[in-house]
Amino acid sequence: MCRSQDNVAAASVDISKGREVLPTNVKPLHYHLTLEPNFENFTYEGKVVIDLHVKQDTNSISLNSLEIDIHSTDIFADSKKITSTPKIAYNEDAQVSTITFDETIPAGSKAQLTHTFTGQLNDKMAGFYRSSFKHNGQTKFLATTQMEPTDARRAFPCFDEPALKAEYTITLIADHHLTCLSNMDQLSETDVQSKITGSKKKAVTFRRTPLMSTYLLAFIVGELHHVEINDFRVPVRVFATPDKDIEHGRFSLELAARTLDFYEKTFDSRFPLPKMDMVAVPDFSAGAMENWGLVTYRVVDVLFDPKTSGASTKERIAEVVQHELAHQWFGNLVTMDFWEGLWLNEGFATWMSWYSCNEFYPEWKVWQGYVVDTLQGALSLDSLRSSHPIEVPVNRAEEINQIFDAISYSKGSCVLRMISKYLGEETFMEGIRRYLKKHAYGNTKTEDLWAALSDASGKPVEKIMDVWTKNVGYPVVTVNEDTTSNTIKLKQNRFLRTADVKPEEDQTLFPVFLGLRTKKGVSDDLTLSEREQEFKVPDKDFFKLNADHSGIYRTLYSPTRLEKLGQAAKQGLLSVEDRAGMIADAGALASSGYGKTSGILSLVKSFNDEPEFVVWSEILSRIASIRSAWVFETESTRDALKSFQRSLVSSKAHSKGWTFAPDEDHIQAQFKALLFGSAGLAGDEQIIKVAQDMFSKFKAGDRSAIHPNLRASVYAIALRNGGTEEYDTLFNEYLTAGDADERNSALRSLGRVTSDELIKRTLSLPLSSDVKGQDVYLPLGGLRNEARGIEALWDWMTSKWEAIEKKCPPGLSMLSGVVQMCTSGFTSAEQLAKVQKWFEGKQTKGFDRALEQSADSVRAKSKWLARDTGDVEEWLKKEGFLGKEGKL
Repeated sequence: MCRSQDNVAAASVDISKGREVLPTNVKPLHYHLTLEPNFENFTYEGKVVIDLHVKQDTNSISLNSLEIDIHSTDIFADSKKITSTPKIAYNEDAQVSTITFDETIPAGSKAQLTHTFTGQLNDKMAGFYRSSFKHNGQTKFLATTQMEPTDARRAFPCFDEPALKAEYTITLIADHHLTCLSNMDQLSETDVQSKITGSKKKAVTFRRTPLMSTYLLAFIVGELHHVEINDFRVPVRVFATPDKDIEHGRFSLELAARTLDFYEKTFDSRFPLPKMDMVAVPDFSAGAMENWGLVTYRVVDVLFDPKTSGASTKERIAEVVQHELAHQWFGNLVTMDFWEGLWLNEGFATWMSWYSCNEFYPEWKVWQGYVVDTLQGALSLDSLRSSHPIEVPVNRAEEINQIFDAISYSKGSCVLRMISKYLGEETFMEGIRRYLKKHAYGNTKTEDLWAALSDASGKPVEKIMDVWTKNVGYPVVTVNEDTTSNTIKLKQNRFLRTADVKPEEDQTLFPVFLGLRTKKGVSDDLTLSEREQEFKVPDKDFFKLNADHSGIYRTLYSPTRLEKLGQAAKQGLLSVEDRAGMIADAGALASSGYGKTSGILSLVKSFNDEPEFVVWSEILSRIASIRSAWVFETESTRDALKSFQRSLVSSKAHSKGWTFAPDEDHIQAQFKALLFGSAGLAGDEQIIKVAQDMFSKFKAGDRSAIHPNLRASVYAIALRNGGTEEYDTLFNEYLTAGDADERNSALRSLGRVTSDELIKRTLSLPLSSDVKGQDVYLPLGGLRNEARGIEALWDWMTSKWEAIEKKCPPGLSMLSGVVQMCTSGFTSAEQLAKVQKWFEGKQTKGFDRALEQSADSVRAKSKWLARDTGDVEEWLKKEGFLGKEGKL
């Protein structure tokens, strides 16, 4: 979830200045919160009793609330009533209620604030909200929560800041047939008279929580069924609504029990709650949320049916489950002090999910995938001028959602991977154990983590790592070779995709861990810490920087050295990570003017015998980025690039095939799917025919005709080469399929259309009642593959702006994603000017960072085209893909 900040923070910047935070005159100790949802009018009745410690003499209390109608307010101090009729002033912009009263409560007192209130069981997927599902032909609702980052205040009046930890006792009042869940296990159940209906209901009270932040609180009321496992020290359960097959929660359930046990041992810290529940929520804005003891998920990220979902879905679910469970310690037990420390939560949980996944499924080789997934995601966003430091100053609530992005998650995890390599994994983990033990139930800043790692390692971690977390961007390291000796001269400079770094943006000198690979092995003790330094290499015949690409930088070699590295790859001297990372670097550097695009085209062509899935994934990613930048260029050039892609993948796709054994290797299954889709969408006639045959059988009722690993590709190929009949089939599949993964595949595919009529139909979906708010992106993404679709997206956004804002409120994260999807596909300065003119004078609060990142991306493509359009055409002609003599 993320906008512009030019070269923000040096290490000396006080990132706490300018924050909009609550006064510190009182501190919450305990909340007793009672809620009764009303599914008839989508409201709820609430009562909260907050025990407070008075830190300063005071006659006012300020706390957060949003869209809450407060009915009554009582204030007690040391058991004496102070007032039942205080003055209450509400600052809508700051989302703060200030309660004032005549009598001063002295410092050191124990006070109590009681509110009764009504809230909205909203449809914004924020705070305490409603989620719908269909069961036996009826639409039903459950009430669930999403508090992070600042929506606990939307559920009940509270001190909604991560450092204001307190304990909670939750009581939920509901009909007897409904399930009630919260962070803790159930303490009691009694019959009560409903304040809403007057009928008998149950009041379920949950055990008192440990100290925790408001954003981790969760409660759910609805029809749910579950599976349970007792292989871990405490019960682990997966819940879903009754329209779902609960056995599809079995994979996540068993994985969770194993993961909790693994984390307890790895962290040397017991999971402190009496149970772990995981719930598939039908409407959910993120992928998952780590609420302590009650993790909520998007359905597709926790329920897994091996009959209808492929290898990539299984890996995604494993990653998400292990990410959220890592948070139970890193984020929940120990929590960042304020939101600029978000990366402490998300960076570590991302890194730990890969670490644990590698332990559980070594055959998946996830660290290879990390290089083309997490690392490239971080390097891509951080190559924009509008990126931000890992520790980014955050002052206002609406700014927070925008930093849930590839910097906090991916770059944060890459920094941790880099430091774990630098210290050694076991030393790194010992530092983590010390950090968790020292700060349990407390709040921390980044320097607390560095101190624990320094303590464990004896190395000056903070001095090294502060540069990485407090500064925006990363360097490109240029390699110059001394022809008369075994010396290389290295120089670092800020890398920007737009290739227009200003001197004032190139002041930071990063400590760059070189990871020098030679025939003798890897030297991990070399660091480039100055602007320029010289280093000896044992043998100029073969060397490579950034072994396995654990460093956060791009490496610029001479064309001669790059050619030698290509030969070294064929000789087996480079790891899979090295080969994929080298292609990624070469592609990124070519697109930003450090080399020619013809160079990267020649490089990937030389990898035609490459045997590894991850390397091919990066090869095809680089070709896709070129085709994306050239999407508005001449049809002949676009067809030539497609022909080049086909020449690379077709024979390999044919030899790999498109059938899958029951025990198919996890990586090979994804490799086959990648090649099949890439060749088919590049126009391979044999694969198009195979896909159309599969689709015909599927349309006729044979649901086994399309293997789950190929589903997305077959749908896309069928639509790209079909028309209204294929569209109707897939739209019906979206509406009627029983599995979320199947429905999502169908909805995504509807963006693959090329005719104006079907593009129009697809663009009618996101704002319709047929598509849930959480899924507005899905039909839009595929439209960005064609110039016609990109223009249509822009026209749709500008003509439907008010409706889009209503369905995706600016204060939440979804609008940022929609704006980026509808603007970032452009490639010219003229198109960018059109975007900027349209947004002139409009309120962009809540998505301004995303808009500027789109603009940077378009600028980069425009400059790339200006430099290399002729270069690419010449290369395509020379290789026979363009012109009369070509292969088209």
